[in-house]
Amino acid sequence: MKKITSLFLGISVLLTGCTQYLPVKENHDITTTENTTCIQEEKYIPLNFAYQTGQWFPYISFPDYMQDKTEDEFTSEITKQLTDASQNGINTVYFHIHPEGDAYYNSSIYPKGKYNNCGYDPLKIVIDTAHSMNISVHGWINPYRMQSADEMEQLPDTFIVKKWINSGSPMVKLVADRWYLNPAYDEVTALITDTVKEIIENYSVDGIHIDDYFYPATSEDFDIEAFELSCEDDLADWRRNNVTEMVKAVFDTVKDYDERILFGISPQGNINADYNTQFADVELWTENKGYADYIIPQIYYGFENEVCPFEQTLHQWEELAESNNVSLIIGLAEYKQNKYDKWAGVSGELEWIENDDIIPRQIELVKSSYTADGYALYK
Repeated sequence: MKKITSLFLGISVLLTGCTQYLPVKENHDITTTENTTCIQEEKYIPLNFAYQTGQWFPYISFPDYMQDKTEDEFTSEITKQLTDASQNGINTVYFHIHPEGDAYYNSSIYPKGKYNNCGYDPLKIVIDTAHSMNISVHGWINPYRMQSADEMEQLPDTFIVKKWINSGSPMVKLVADRWYLNPAYDEVTALITDTVKEIIENYSVDGIHIDDYFYPATSEDFDIEAFELSCEDDLADWRRNNVTEMVKAVFDTVKDYDERILFGISPQGNINADYNTQFADVELWTENKGYADYIIPQIYYGFENEVCPFEQTLHQWEELAESNNVSLIIGLAEYKQNKYDKWAGVSGELEWIENDDIIPRQIELVKSSYTADGYALYK
């Protein structure tokens, strides 16, 4: 399908002749790194696990242990959290390093994250500390989500995204008082791959991880300029293709640098909503090689959820992953324990309050699954 390019950028990312590296499904040990003859010896050897037990470290928690904290204070707190994670069986963490057009690492592209106001490099500290505990670190980025309108006004005019905004470019759109990159443009995809390159070339990350912020709106107005120029006749298919091109470009960028670094995607758990409201073609990415190493659907539902009951939704994802081309990790909502679930319907709204064993039961189901290759907790 035709995609719009307002400025030609000749960026080409090609896979090397190496065999594609994927987590080993036959055992639960650290993934092997023997077939690496075409990888430069001086590169860091990524630490990844065939059976992934993960935990997200979101930026919304950074005010608690990063903001206004000295480097020593941050190091002490993150060491405690990683120690607790390790003791609870976690072997992989997804650390939020590019949540909203910013950087919680040293970046020449993006402004420093607002919660990192004491001058140190959070990503380096997390990597060094986690690796000392034999924990894998995946850099978690949100490709399209940028700053709020007020936050953008405070940034220098030299910031590339603000340049686009100031020029009136449709490559950035304002939705509900927040700026989002428009997936319809090759320049946007190029910026995202440049972001990934900056991270993997400068840090010993074991993976790159994106979550469920794809198209921020279903309205035709969001990308009408590009669609009218595309010569396509199906808006939804065209949008899905735009996102898929970004996903493929990121995958290829990672593998071009080092095939042993993993690339994972964490879409929302509702497959229909992924496909039709965020235009994320999770079926394509899960059933076929070349788009991701692992998929972590956020199955943040109780067993009594009226729209997406956990066990039924788990089976739907298992069916998508039956080809074994992509590792299936199940995202679980530990943060919901003892809370009212307003989206679960009448039958499920009190489930997390009335039952204190939902997460343990879900973990047991995941462990008994022939298809699933692990689970991840959002605390």
